[in-house]
Amino acid sequence: MFYRIYKFFAAILVIMTFLTISAVFVFERQIPEKFYSESKSSLSLPGTYGKFFSFDFCSNKTAQAMQTAENSYTATVKFMNAVPVKTVNVAVTDEQIVVVCGSPFGVKMFTDGVLVVGFSNIETLGGSCCPGAESGLQISDLIKAINKNPVYTNEEVAEYIKNSGGNSLEFEIVRDESTLVISIQPKMLADKSGYKAGFWVRDSSAGIGTMTFYNPETMAFAGLGHAVCDIDTKSPIPFSTGEIVPAAITKINKGVPGVPGELGGAFTGGDMGDIKINSEAGLYGILDYEIEGFSAPIAHKQEVYEGAAVIYSTLEGCEVVEYDIEIIQVNLSDDSLTKNMIIRVTDEDLIALSGGIVQGMSGSPIVQNGKLVGAVTHVFVNDPTKGYGIFAENMLEVAG
Repeated sequence: MFYRIYKFFAAILVIMTFLTISAVFVFERQIPEKFYSESKSSLSLPGTYGKFFSFDFCSNKTAQAMQTAENSYTATVKFMNAVPVKTVNVAVTDEQIVVVCGSPFGVKMFTDGVLVVGFSNIETLGGSCCPGAESGLQISDLIKAINKNPVYTNEEVAEYIKNSGGNSLEFEIVRDESTLVISIQPKMLADKSGYKAGFWVRDSSAGIGTMTFYNPETMAFAGLGHAVCDIDTKSPIPFSTGEIVPAAITKINKGVPGVPGELGGAFTGGDMGDIKINSEAGLYGILDYEIEGFSAPIAHKQEVYEGAAVIYSTLEGCEVVEYDIEIIQVNLSDDSLTKNMIIRVTDEDLIALSGGIVQGMSGSPIVQNGKLVGAVTHVFVNDPTKGYGIFAENMLEVAG
């Protein structure tokens, strides 16, 4: 009898040990390698993380480093305040105050070369073919030069092909940060109307987005929360120059499960700033002048918790409106730069107006407890009331 009881409790102990080790392993992967904290501030983990994990600061040197900005120190993350899980780096910073926006802006970008966006067979004297694809050209290739002459526009590429006389042309392209040279021989069309190479190109892009914040001291702005991608290649646009302009929202295509909604807008003025970075974490640049908004500190990622929050967005004209949402999941993992939280729209007015989150709202700032915690980035296709958000701290790091 005693032996059976012993085996039972031993099995329970093994199971509990296995579950504990598994939980520690899973959470260890989710806890980032680096944190930011303000001087003299306590450091803790939010929500579910905070229930199981805590920071251990053990040295006098660490205590001194925590008092002054521009210092850094290490801390040990412990499970149930007992089991060491991992050592993380903590950088001490001053509180970052920015101007929170939520206003729409127009985007104009010109590619750094000419972007290949598609292929199609052409009917030639020798039959159907696609010289571009057959020569090794690929979608998302960036054409920088033809026969060693730089090209910048669709028209220039078309002119070289038209005037080729059927002779091979040397295309200098950039692919995955590597420079290649490909020979393409245009073919005469079956109706003898001219030479073609069977590929499509684009030299510019335009659209509407939402301004998240800007630094009133440097005038550096951040918007969108994700990259501006080409509609065909789905890849970030490699641009040479770009600008943002004032815009107004003119229509809403309401989102429904399975079909994302979209905001339509119109450019309403001249240049309001220059684009400097088109990255996975959003669009960044320098404003020419101050725009309307309100000042707020940026929250560190460990301050973001599951609970009530608001977003600021523009769905009609140029009026920025506050809408209620709920942060239903926080992801501290370094694995994703932009999908750091899941949000759910709870504001009935916003749901009635747009169905929830729609394309064009990307960049709408998320505010919790008076701090800018992030920005809307993506909508859930099957549930437009839900979407992803990026940490404002991640955007600030890129904008810095």
